[in-house]
Amino acid sequence: MSKRRVGARESNTIAYVVLTIGSVVMIFPFAWQLIMSLGTNADVISVPPSFWPSEFKPENYLNVFDRVPFLSQFWVSVGITVIRTVGQLVLCSMAGYAFARMYFPFKGVVLALILAILMVPPQVYLLPQYQIIQGLGWLNTVIGIAAPGIFSAFGTFMMRQFFMGLPPELEEAARLDGANQFQIFWKIMLPLAKPGLSALAIITVLWSWNDLLWPLIVATSAESMPLSAGIATLTSGRTITDYPMLLAAAMMAMAPVLILFLIMQRRVIDGVAFSGLK
Repeated sequence: MSKRRVGARESNTIAYVVLTIGSVVMIFPFAWQLIMSLGTNADVISVPPSFWPSEFKPENYLNVFDRVPFLSQFWVSVGITVIRTVGQLVLCSMAGYAFARMYFPFKGVVLALILAILMVPPQVYLLPQYQIIQGLGWLNTVIGIAAPGIFSAFGTFMMRQFFMGLPPELEEAARLDGANQFQIFWKIMLPLAKPGLSALAIITVLWSWNDLLWPLIVATSAESMPLSAGIATLTSGRTITDYPMLLAAAMMAMAPVLILFLIMQRRVIDGVAFSGLK
């Protein structure tokens, strides 16, 4: 066996060992959360930490529905996520295509201003956003929580990078066939951008589903809160925190997006990788 082949095998072995260790480190908190969600409060807060419950209590999952309106908050989360995801897919794809393929005055300046939003902490414009939503009468509503997230600078930049990676010859051929700019975007470029759209969709879903600060400010009633804010109220301090029930609520809340990511992970990886090459 040649030295080169031996060296390649050793490198692969090291890579597998490192990846295995990294996987265990990342999976362990999730596995511990799942196991402890079936335990008691004493098991969760024990010192030294316990890794197996002394008593299994599956009723922790049922107790969640007694403490918070879980189903109502679930549908609020679904509504917010759908509105934000659809809005970003439409607006960011159109804006990304315009910045990638169209020419108009001050295009570079406008793009720089949009990207500058990424450098501004979101806490800076919380008060103006709240005043706008309050003026529209959208407090404690799904649209009020979702509205500020229907467009993003990141999504625009990501779709711009994706469209820039597509061959311009496709547009030239479409123009020769008499297609206008919108027809080129809608019928030719957008179908080719499915990997990028899939990546943007799952990123938006994860961000929207886990958004906490803005819903806590806009939604004050339990029924109008999404799951992220509703679960946060379980640690409000008014009573002793039931940690197993809190872990159970978090497990149920993360299940839909986890399943969605497992289904779409190939498209997400392909979309992000392709966008990052250009």
